[in-house]
Amino acid sequence: MPEEDDGFHIVEEYRYPIGRRSWSFPQGGAEADNHEDEARRELVEETGLRAERLRYLGHMDSAHGMTDQGLHVYVATGLTKGEPQREHTEQDMRQRWVHHTEFEQMILDGAVSDSSSVAAYLLWRLRRA
Repeated sequence: MPEEDDGFHIVEEYRYPIGRRSWSFPQGGAEADNHEDEARRELVEETGLRAERLRYLGHMDSAHGMTDQGLHVYVATGLTKGEPQREHTEQDMRQRWVHHTEFEQMILDGAVSDSSSVAAYLLWRLRRA
């Protein structure tokens, strides 16, 4: 979750399984030695942003009734802009910054429907309180 100025940098791309574009936090399975390095790599790949600091928020199971796949959630701060290093399949990806209240509205409007992003945002809100 790249956080800056009380908001986040988010990405949008076409998701073939659901047949439409969708906004989410940068995420994926970049090859790295540990989860923090994976998070840093995905952030650079999808947004070009480099984080001075990562704060670990926690681990969540993706679909515990169907798979053991999970996700580790980090908040990235102290961001420095750079060029994205997107994979071939991510070339149509867009990115933008949104205030956290706009992100909440995007969830309510269905523009953000990725369960991982919604759950990560809730974890961020709970840890922030």
